[in-house]
Amino acid sequence: MPSILLVVFVIQLCLHIINTFGANTINQLLWILYNKLPVPTSKRAAQAASLKREILRLKRELSGLSAQDDFARWAKVRRQHDKALSEFEKIDNSLKTHQTTFFSTISTLRWLGTNGLRLVLQFWHSKSPMFWVPAGWVPGYVEWILSFPRAPMGSVSINIWGIACASMIELVSEAITATYVLVTKQAPPTMEANEPMAHKAQPQPQPQPAREGKKEL
Repeated sequence: MPSILLVVFVIQLCLHIINTFGANTINQLLWILYNKLPVPTSKRAAQAASLKREILRLKRELSGLSAQDDFARWAKVRRQHDKALSEFEKIDNSLKTHQTTFFSTISTLRWLGTNGLRLVLQFWHSKSPMFWVPAGWVPGYVEWILSFPRAPMGSVSINIWGIACASMIELVSEAITATYVLVTKQAPPTMEANEPMAHKAQPQPQPQPAREGKKEL
């Protein structure tokens, strides 16, 4: 059985990953991986992906044709595009029903496996010491804080251990992000997606050239 210390750390790490990348992004990734398996929706998902590539190809080809100069070719490609688009929409609408159910199930399992499990562990081990602080290392009021809410005095409670894990993971994440920015001279992908204007330099006002001569009164 894994140590409760490690379990709490893993839960906090999972919560940090979810908060960093976003639940919707993780759901989309899991949906793609799910359809790679031999499941009922895998065949339709592959057809939808193939049709989407075909639609993009026909759209590019259609944009390079002139309806006036080569109407026959333009009309043929247009019919192929409309047919592929109609088939894609039909398959995509069918997949959306399964996708909604899948997202709902994944969201429920994710909450139970992270926040739900964390709450259960905090309740079950509220009086259990995670580890003991050597006597005399910290003042009495610090011992009370470390044992909050119901762990024995002189020990670290599961709540404080969870906060410590979350804080350490956040510090390491910020250090990795700062290192990435320094090495690549680019903003992290998550920041670019969520805050597109945060790293753009504002244009500096240009000084107006002084007019020659005196102003006319």
